[in-house]
Amino acid sequence: MKKIEAIVRPGKLNTILSALEELGYPGVTITEVEGHGRQKGITAQWRGRTYTMELVPKIKLEIVAGDDEVETIVETIVNAAKTGEIGDGKIFISPIDNVVRIRTGEKGELAI
Repeated sequence: MKKIEAIVRPGKLNTILSALEELGYPGVTITEVEGHGRQKGITAQWRGRTYTMELVPKIKLEIVAGDDEVETIVETIVNAAKTGEIGDGKIFISPIDNVVRIRTGEKGELAI
């Protein structure tokens, strides 16, 4: 099992969720996060004044999936989230040792 963590643009959330649902994988946890990469935030103008936002709002999606599903899920997220611009985000993939479904006590991939 693997945990897929994707940090993406907030405006791409609905597109990503629709693509994952079409894939048949609706299980996802979503968190609003802030951060910056190499661009160190963004500069914008509003009412004639220049503002620098050092932390950019992003969405973090977390999905736990079987090893055989990871590549398909990652490709789906990339295709749905990509704009080709700086700030599209990152995807991190980590191993998961075990999962326990609280309601039934099921463990491992049965609990996903």
